[in-house]
Amino acid sequence: MTMAYYYSNKPNLSFNDAVAKITETLKQQGFGIITSIDMKETLRQKLNIAFRNYKILGACNPQFAYNAITRESHIGLMLPCNIVVQQHENGQVEVSAINPLETLDLANLNHIAKEVSSRLRAAIDDLYRDSSEPKRNETLPNKLG
Repeated sequence: MTMAYYYSNKPNLSFNDAVAKITETLKQQGFGIITSIDMKETLRQKLNIAFRNYKILGACNPQFAYNAITRESHIGLMLPCNIVVQQHENGQVEVSAINPLETLDLANLNHIAKEVSSRLRAAIDDLYRDSSEPKRNETLPNKLG
């Protein structure tokens, strides 16, 4: 069975609220945003094109990144994990994350890909959680075994 190379949800949030909430849910999963590319602004400046809201967020969990790089020196080509927040022409907001299980087919990184995939999916799933619900306070591992 082939899986998609991304995981996606369409929360009932404004574009800016979706960016803020995915940033927070990623933080709860141990990821920080280390890059943010505003495609709407970039395309306006570089090509004078009016484009819809579209942001690419580069999420990184330093421990996972370190473990992956020490096992596969070229894995930096796949880092950071990209999250896309976009507002479609119909106004609906969609948040998507890369699926490392589909994009990393390296046996020595399989356990890291599974954990990263699980946490990215949890962050996107948390977009649907009612903000009044208690936050998850998971203890994050210091090292992967």
